[in-house]
Amino acid sequence: MQNTSEIPSLVERHKDDLIGLADRVWGTPELLYGEFKSCAEHTDMLRAKGFRVTENVTGIPTAVMGEAGEGGPVIAILGEYDALPGLSQEAGLDFRKEVEAGGNGHGCGHNLLGSAALLAACAVKDWLEATGTPGRVRYYGCPAEEGGAAKAFMVRDGAFDDVDAAITWHPSCMTRVDDPLALANTRMDFTFTGRAAHAAATPHLGRSALDAVELMSVGVNYLREHAPQDARIHYAYLETGGTAPNVVQARAKVRYSIRALKLAEMLSLVERVKKVAEGAALMTETKVEAKVFSAVSNHLENLTLDRAMQAVLDEIGGVPFDDEDRAYAQRIRATLSENDIASEWRGVGQEPRMDVALCDWVVPMRPGGEVMIGSTDVGDVTWKVPTTEVLVATCAIGTPFHSWQLTAQGKSGMAHKGMTHAAKAMGRLAQQLLADAGLLAEAKAEHSRRLAVTPYTCPLPPDLAPPLVPRP
Repeated sequence: MQNTSEIPSLVERHKDDLIGLADRVWGTPELLYGEFKSCAEHTDMLRAKGFRVTENVTGIPTAVMGEAGEGGPVIAILGEYDALPGLSQEAGLDFRKEVEAGGNGHGCGHNLLGSAALLAACAVKDWLEATGTPGRVRYYGCPAEEGGAAKAFMVRDGAFDDVDAAITWHPSCMTRVDDPLALANTRMDFTFTGRAAHAAATPHLGRSALDAVELMSVGVNYLREHAPQDARIHYAYLETGGTAPNVVQARAKVRYSIRALKLAEMLSLVERVKKVAEGAALMTETKVEAKVFSAVSNHLENLTLDRAMQAVLDEIGGVPFDDEDRAYAQRIRATLSENDIASEWRGVGQEPRMDVALCDWVVPMRPGGEVMIGSTDVGDVTWKVPTTEVLVATCAIGTPFHSWQLTAQGKSGMAHKGMTHAAKAMGRLAQQLLADAGLLAEAKAEHSRRLAVTPYTCPLPPDLAPPLVPRP
């Protein structure tokens, strides 16, 4: 195998440019499918770094792809840059202070995620050019991970058809190879239509859509007792029929997020939730329309790539935080509860330590702690190609994600060090896969064996289009 020691120095060559990109994306937090400024920043950087650029990937205006190299295998490095609503927060503080009242913020670190992935791709591009190694590195700028399932649409519509392996990462409190678990998830909108009426004079003539939504909630609460133990069902009211209580509400809309550990279990649970909705409509003499908003699969494990990534982490070690980073992390930790901090330690199977603010070591693979499972559209990529994901420390231990504390740390020195370290890890593994045909073949063979047992079924309806938003 060719020496992999070049990658860290190549990452350092591009580091300042990509840290600047991360900070600019932090400053323009945009929600799912509306990441026009962030996507433009990534597109400009790809061009500036000499990549061949493809815009509007699979018809999504905020998806972009940059490729470098010739021939050989294709290694994809996945990036994201979408934000979350209601998490506007000034950077570098240890108290809540919004930049914009009610505004958006990067409460899951995706400003770092996309920038580190592109940084890794830049380093691998330079290595390919310097060595003449056959192969291609491909950066995917993927929007709408936070509920929009962009990667699932991209997989369904062919964006990964010629990819040999994929690598991604996520900001975290701890540095480790991610557990191969993610809940399959469908987000589905239920729209109830009834009949308006004067709520005092002629209530008997009305048919309340809001009543139907509330009855559906009661029915789903009873359903939870009979769902698989790893299943999750959440909901949010999108329309409540207006603000006048003296009018029988003729229309109401609710969005359900229905999750389970396996795709088949999730799809079965979706059908049961739909029956509850139909029952609520029957009881209220309203009509209901159910429509999928987005859907993602659970993860398909690839131990070959996960072990290779763990070896890379063990080689490069933990993130090199400094005293300034530790001091800021301690100030953030003062805003957290003991349960916040303890849950992070329990997640890696260790007793909580309240004297350690930052993870500057590498956690062993599959540490055997409590598994806290979410959902991600990376799941669908794992079913299409062999994929691994690494978690790298960028914030104080115990920081809740989707919180103002995470957003506040998004431009800090520790965040920049973590994203640079993630780029080195991803770049090294990509380099190994391009240089070692045996490693790549082993990963692909494992992937094929797993698909032979459980073939991939895309959770998206074939005629469903991504829920795009207009360009501002």
